[in-house]
Amino acid sequence: MTELPLGWTTRRPTLDDVPAILELVHASDVAAVGEPDYTSDEVRDDLTTPNTDMARDCWLALDDSDKIVGWAFPGNSTGGARDMANVYFWPGGGLPALKPLLELLMARMTERAAELGHPVYEVRAGAIPGETELIEALTDAGFVFLKQYARMQMSLDGVSPVAPEPPAGISVRPVRHSDDAELRAFHAVIEEAFVDSDHRAMPFEGWLEQGTRPGTPFDEWFVAEADGRIVGSLQSTDGGGDTEEGWVKHLAVLRAYRKRGVGEALLRRAFATYAAKGRPKAGLGVDLANPTDAASLYFKVGMDALYRANIYRTTVEAAG
Repeated sequence: MTELPLGWTTRRPTLDDVPAILELVHASDVAAVGEPDYTSDEVRDDLTTPNTDMARDCWLALDDSDKIVGWAFPGNSTGGARDMANVYFWPGGGLPALKPLLELLMARMTERAAELGHPVYEVRAGAIPGETELIEALTDAGFVFLKQYARMQMSLDGVSPVAPEPPAGISVRPVRHSDDAELRAFHAVIEEAFVDSDHRAMPFEGWLEQGTRPGTPFDEWFVAEADGRIVGSLQSTDGGGDTEEGWVKHLAVLRAYRKRGVGEALLRRAFATYAAKGRPKAGLGVDLANPTDAASLYFKVGMDALYRANIYRTTVEAAG
């Protein structure tokens, strides 16, 4: 295993480390894309997501002054045969932590494969194209390029708090989040719409647990109805206090209702709601290999690619 420099150490994180981890991630974001793009809630979620145990799956690297300069953690909330290997390091000074953390995480991936019951386990990792040290470390570890995602964003300056009318025959309204049957229909649209994509399916109960918490902005979740049924879903997430950006986590339209303006109507309604709350920007992430060519819709409504991220993958065999 690659050794850390003399005086550097690793330990497991706790939730008390969230502020310091966020500082590390923001430093990495600024170096890679020019601005912070992470929130404290996202750090907390990554440490506590289903199938992640901080005491077994996550590491921090500390330099000889006990400053947190590296963070490694997995991501497989569904328990399926695919995981994410995530490694952050402090730009420049934290580089010696990169390979040791990646090696620790990849060794753990073989154990996770066995624990989750997968003889062969796919592991993915992301990197901004300019993060040459990270890409080199991933390549040395056996990862190969798979595809790109785009981080989309638009200013809400001048966006009316009143959404335009949807196309004829389509209605858009907030989800009735206290109605279990409606939430199940909302979730079913997401799962059905993404069945031909790289989306990782999640049972309703797991999706609900992961996607809701006290303060979840249900007034920013919308359904599109046509022919007496829900045919489109838009799920937003809150910025968690670190950012005022409105974030579209999922936008899904059933296949039979595509190319009819349903997705655009949902987006316009979300943007109007974000603007009414004073949010300055709207954002989302899109798989550029998505067979529905979703990116073209986002460009159409005025969004631009803030940056693109490469996705790499490899496979490991279950330990034992």
